[in-house]
Amino acid sequence: MSHISYSELKNWNTCAFYHKLVHIDKLNGFRGNEFTAFGTAIHTICEKKLLHEATSEELFIQELRNNISGLDDDISIDKKLVVDMASQGKAILPEIDDAVEDYFGEFEVVSTEEKLMEPIDGYDLDFKGFIDAVIKTDDGKYHIVDWKSCSWGWNAQRRSEPMTTYQLTLYKHFYALKHDIDPKQIETHFALLKRTAKKNRVEIFRVTSGPRKTENALELLNRAIQNIVKGNYVKNRMSCKRCSFYKTKDCP
Repeated sequence: MSHISYSELKNWNTCAFYHKLVHIDKLNGFRGNEFTAFGTAIHTICEKKLLHEATSEELFIQELRNNISGLDDDISIDKKLVVDMASQGKAILPEIDDAVEDYFGEFEVVSTEEKLMEPIDGYDLDFKGFIDAVIKTDDGKYHIVDWKSCSWGWNAQRRSEPMTTYQLTLYKHFYALKHDIDPKQIETHFALLKRTAKKNRVEIFRVTSGPRKTENALELLNRAIQNIVKGNYVKNRMSCKRCSFYKTKDCP
């Protein structure tokens, strides 16, 4: 190992044996679908809007087509779903700018798609990540924003689920180390891009990432690294039915 990412940590937390198959044995696990294609396309538009670059419905549709075309040939595509996604994405576009401005007020864009490759204390490896956006408001605070495409939104359980929010917690921790910023000056937020919502299609909300939560996230990261290094790959049979390796030769 030279680095570990949040997505790799999430895979390990879901099932250590799945982590082994994908990240150690280099087998193809989840390879994307219409939903990931939509998410990538709408992320591109959000980034361009933050940077005040030209965007249009046509650009979004082209991005969606390109991402659908980039999926593996053996992945079955629901053409009706893709048509619906095209219209849903076009409905989201006009709400992005207003949602960001209403939520943050006056701000400047510090970075988009900022790469993290920061040393993990106690190990000879780095934490790798890409932050969707970092903005700075007039009060001097930095705000880490992660765009998430979804259907109608997230319920209260999903909004507070530790493994979901640890992504932002770890991004905040390592961003603070990278730039030598007091973590108290950094806040974290998810921005939901809701495909099937009839209104408020863009919703931004804050996720708290204080010292105790940071400690818990780093503890999970340390536990994962220790087990990976030792080669401990225990199957989590509670997650089998959702796994792409379920009842295959690689995981019978």
